[in-house]
Amino acid sequence: MSESSKRGIDHGHDDDGDTGRNLDKRIKTEEAEEAEEERDLQVPNDKDNGEPSSSSSSSSSKKPRSLAFEKLYMDQLPNSDMYEQSLMHRDTVTHIGVSVTDYIITGSVDGHIKFWKKLPEGIEFVKHFRAHLGAVCGLTISPDGLLLCSIAADQSMKIYDVLTFDMINMFKLPYIPSACTWIHKRGSARPIVAVADRATSIVRLYDPSSDQGEPMHSFTKLHRTPVRLMAYNEPYDTVVSIDTSGLIEYWSPDPSRDYRVDEAMIDFKMKTETDLYEFAKLKTTPVSICFSKDGSLFATMGKDKQVRVFHFGSGKLYRKYDESLLVSSKLQKAEDKPSEDGGPPSVNMFRLDNIDFGRRMAVEREIDTAVTAGDTAAASNVIFDDSGKFILYPTLFGIKIVNLITNKVVKLLGHVENGTRFLSLALYQGTNKGDIVQDNKKKDAVPDPTLFCSAYKKQRFYLFTRREPTEPDEGNPLETGRDIFNEKPKKEDTMQILGQQGSANRLARSVVLHTTKGDIYIKLFGDDCAKAVENFSTHSKNGYFNGLIFHRVIKGFMIQTGDPLGDGTGGTSIWGHDFEDEFKSNLRHDRPYTVSMANAGPNTNGSQFFITTVACTRLDNKHTVFGRVSKGMEVVLDIEKVKTDDTDKPLDDVKILSVKVEY
Repeated sequence: MSESSKRGIDHGHDDDGDTGRNLDKRIKTEEAEEAEEERDLQVPNDKDNGEPSSSSSSSSSKKPRSLAFEKLYMDQLPNSDMYEQSLMHRDTVTHIGVSVTDYIITGSVDGHIKFWKKLPEGIEFVKHFRAHLGAVCGLTISPDGLLLCSIAADQSMKIYDVLTFDMINMFKLPYIPSACTWIHKRGSARPIVAVADRATSIVRLYDPSSDQGEPMHSFTKLHRTPVRLMAYNEPYDTVVSIDTSGLIEYWSPDPSRDYRVDEAMIDFKMKTETDLYEFAKLKTTPVSICFSKDGSLFATMGKDKQVRVFHFGSGKLYRKYDESLLVSSKLQKAEDKPSEDGGPPSVNMFRLDNIDFGRRMAVEREIDTAVTAGDTAAASNVIFDDSGKFILYPTLFGIKIVNLITNKVVKLLGHVENGTRFLSLALYQGTNKGDIVQDNKKKDAVPDPTLFCSAYKKQRFYLFTRREPTEPDEGNPLETGRDIFNEKPKKEDTMQILGQQGSANRLARSVVLHTTKGDIYIKLFGDDCAKAVENFSTHSKNGYFNGLIFHRVIKGFMIQTGDPLGDGTGGTSIWGHDFEDEFKSNLRHDRPYTVSMANAGPNTNGSQFFITTVACTRLDNKHTVFGRVSKGMEVVLDIEKVKTDDTDKPLDDVKILSVKVEY
């Protein structure tokens, strides 16, 4: 076997923590005019395809933009690489809303609505409504967080009191609704909800307390085609609506102004002075719209996979980010950026394993087809943080957090979550002090920023926080781990889990490596990596590892063994051939003393394995983690310290004497 086919792992610099660099080559920008630049109005260049290019002398002399106290802003945002917890609906979750009163509301394709209460850490279930007979197609919370409106394909609209989580009114609509939004200011004596008709261009305004079911007012000439999106800008007391032709309209909810926008609120007289014809000109439409907290910006996610940020007052395009499949493919192939100061290269934070990238691209094409066909459940959205200086949106690489001032991707959430394509996002940035009645009151409560996400074809929603998930307890997999089974699992899910449990119960739970340096105790993860554990424990039981040396030792990285030839080119599995990888989002190289399979590429696992001595997250989704050292860490460090030759082989052999298997 050639030297190039040795099984092992790449030894490089782990620079995953440097998320503040300008690593997203797809973020587009051009120089704005001097007067506009003072207002931070940098309009991106539509011709920029996201590829690296050499800067001109004039642009290179410009001082890069910076955001003062960026770290303080980032401390108020989730930063975990993996979701901490997920909870269930009975069917695919499509809508998520967060209220300023610390309630989270979720809706699913089967018409069910659930209320959840934010706790000092995490959330708890409050109430479940079988609200609609059709799919939920709109969910909106009033600006004061007191009222909820849900609309569905069964031609119904329901109104709820959020604080008492009661349904207080319902309307039978003579049409199928497509969008809804509250259009009144906080403290208003008369709440108003606007509802759009899926089949016509009519937008109707309703009093949620009315027992007549008739609209207060109907717009029949506001749009020419059906309205798909509406959002209320509370600071400017203005509604923005977008129809199926991509046309954007501003209008006022105030009848005393004849529903016309206050000209003092905007900086243009004609829409031709703005970029509001962007969608119509490109013959595309947005699938989501969101305002910043101060109302000065609004952001959209388009069917063309472009994220656009507009200035509300001027209607001008401020930022534009290309998330198309073509640009994603280019980014996947992008090389690491050399350091200007001679240090380690800047790692491409988006790069995935090629097999994983191919799977994600296939899912992305499926989503694009669904969105083009009008399936709103497959649409992504973009949201602002409370400061309005960051936007968050999901991509096939994970959830991006982009600093709008520096124009950089500052964090990528969920990059390692294989098989989960996040879609709808909602952000909580408050501080919940708990409830004295529930005995969870905290005087010293701290902010618990939490990002709530739905995912494509998943009956769960996911929570990203500033905490990584904890290790699951051993035992019943239906009741442990970060994926909470608060609903009865589907039959196929139950069979799969119980099947994995039954297989795992026949596998070893731990082993003890007796080496010439001492004993190393290893806990095995048979519940998650049945094949790797079966292979390892069977080899151990059969004495396969007895007498083998640690043939590769790299200080500050790992120790490797399991090769009968002792040079990194040998070894086979118990089945006589290579077996596939078993990557799990809860098993990562995020700490020292992780036990993982060595390989020569994807799905080439044999008998060699290694134990890390530092965190090596760059190895995630490349090597199967199947165990961790629970005792004898000092022995691992003693082996790591031995002197080695130029090939990283110890000068004095360190051997495995025998392996004790425990079930």
